[in-house]
Amino acid sequence: MSESRSESRLAQVFRRANAEDRAAFVAYMTAGFPNAEVSREIFSALAQHADLIEVGIPFTDPMMDGPTIQAAADEALANGFRVAQTFDAVRAVTEAGGQAVIMSYWNPVLQYGPERFAAELAAAGGLGSIIPDLLPEEAARWAKACEEHDLSPVYLVAPSTTAERMEITVNAGNGFIYAASHMGVTGAQEQVSSHARELVERTRQATDLPVAVGLGVRDGKQAAAIAEFADGVIVGSALIQAVQSGGQEEMLSLARELQEGCQR
Repeated sequence: MSESRSESRLAQVFRRANAEDRAAFVAYMTAGFPNAEVSREIFSALAQHADLIEVGIPFTDPMMDGPTIQAAADEALANGFRVAQTFDAVRAVTEAGGQAVIMSYWNPVLQYGPERFAAELAAAGGLGSIIPDLLPEEAARWAKACEEHDLSPVYLVAPSTTAERMEITVNAGNGFIYAASHMGVTGAQEQVSSHARELVERTRQATDLPVAVGLGVRDGKQAAAIAEFADGVIVGSALIQAVQSGGQEEMLSLARELQEGCQR
């Protein structure tokens, strides 16, 4: 079990939801998708339903993103997205009364300047970061920047994570632990991975941080299944697909369904 630590603002998002006997609904959405103006509207609207929003930074070489998120990123980039617009999206969430973290690969943060990025993220009201390709042992510079601005760095564990790697990961992270329920890229799945519950149980043996499950959730029924054992349910590709097929109205309908599914 990791050492006890003061509860971060990000962890408190999950504690509040769990105190109401529900899993936190965590919604991922790509910043700048489909364009800057509509993107801000989407984030403001999502903030009315999600406990936490992951603001995804479009990147030209995504290693973890499935085709849906890649397509959204490509559209945002084609419409002129720049990294600085990330903070507009975060600000849209916080001004609507929501909570936000960023999800990005390390390269955009590094190119922007980690210290500058952390300062601007905090100024916009962000609570932390998820950077899948930044390993804890390589994250000293980012960890220092986060500490200086009261941001929580979040790390991922997967079914393949060894006991040793689990210990390193949970001790480096703060806010919550992102449990990737299956190996591979993101994308809505027909069924929730059978490894998800086991992974959450293993993670809880190593830390007292909240554990949220992502990669593959597509509807309220799947959200409800995960809410039975996880502190949070992360949904991304399904929300983007809803925007692509039916605009904001369809996305909000799905968001309401997912929010209801997270009730225990």
